[in-house]
Amino acid sequence: MSDIFVFFAGFQTVIMNKILVTGGCGFIGSHTLVDLIENGYQVISADNNSRSHIQILNGVEKITGVKVKNYVVDLCNFDDTCAIFQENPDLKGIIHFAAYKAVGESVENPLMYYENNLNSLLNLLRCANDFKIPHFVFSSSCTVYGNPDEIPVTEKTPFKPAESPYGNTKQMGEEIIQHTIHAHPNINAILLRYFNPVGAHPSAEIGEIPIGKPANLVPAITQTAIGKLSQMKVWGNDYPTRDGSCIRDYIHVCDIAHAHTLALNLMQQSRNSLDVFNLGTGNGYTVLEVINSFEKVSGKKLNYQISSRRPGDVVAIYANNDKAKNILQWEPRYSLEDMMKTAWEWEVKLKEDDNLFGAVKAALN
Repeated sequence: MSDIFVFFAGFQTVIMNKILVTGGCGFIGSHTLVDLIENGYQVISADNNSRSHIQILNGVEKITGVKVKNYVVDLCNFDDTCAIFQENPDLKGIIHFAAYKAVGESVENPLMYYENNLNSLLNLLRCANDFKIPHFVFSSSCTVYGNPDEIPVTEKTPFKPAESPYGNTKQMGEEIIQHTIHAHPNINAILLRYFNPVGAHPSAEIGEIPIGKPANLVPAITQTAIGKLSQMKVWGNDYPTRDGSCIRDYIHVCDIAHAHTLALNLMQQSRNSLDVFNLGTGNGYTVLEVINSFEKVSGKKLNYQISSRRPGDVVAIYANNDKAKNILQWEPRYSLEDMMKTAWEWEVKLKEDDNLFGAVKAALN
């Protein structure tokens, strides 16, 4: 495949280029690799696999027929990061996923989060400027809104103080990008504020593989159902919500992935120096509602315990996604039941397919 070619989508002509995906072996990164390849992009990955598994790229290859090259690089090391760009002078875009993301862990170890999440971003932006990379997509989060006064939140909802160091790194990351774009107008950027990505690719070839005990709800659900965990916890049932548990906007990972392709397409069609989009379904579900949906789809009864509130958690948040629908032409396709079904099918395959996932399972034990 040549580095640049013309792809006809309706009446629009989109120029396709080579894209660096940081954290490409991770949950959202691997699904985005698939979506980019299926839409004609060339891709390379940079992932030091400290919190991911290189074997996930085998699943990407099974789905797409393309073997993706991964650079095992710590992006906090500038020289090693710079070497990726030196070796790939035809890069035209960066999608930056590589960051630590566990709210609870960030509360316990804030310095690790500030060091990793901010230094990696600074190095990539410096390389984007030095090597004249025109397009930058940033993996942001709804945590930037803190505990908002009103929901659903729009892209203009004022930030409240971050509830965790993780959320603060996303607020700071957005500000760093804004200042960089202002100083270096040769770079344009899109900030994508994810709500709660869940599920797995419908092929069950790729999905989420938490390192150690999962901090997020859905892998905790599936690992409890499969027997990896004897019990899961619901962190609080005394919130001011309809059943006392937190409310979140759960969105299928494939829907999230496709938004990155659309973001690159948009930047190549019209040069807006900076834009931001919420990525959520627009519906808020409580933790207990998600558990009930999983039990219905899987036929499994979950063993869970109500525990005290977890530091860093916001009460309720979900998206107004009108801007993404109208400008990105993005439309979520998967229901909550689809999310639970694909997450469960991935968990079952992860347990049963020893040939494909043996090394992954060994690393989890």
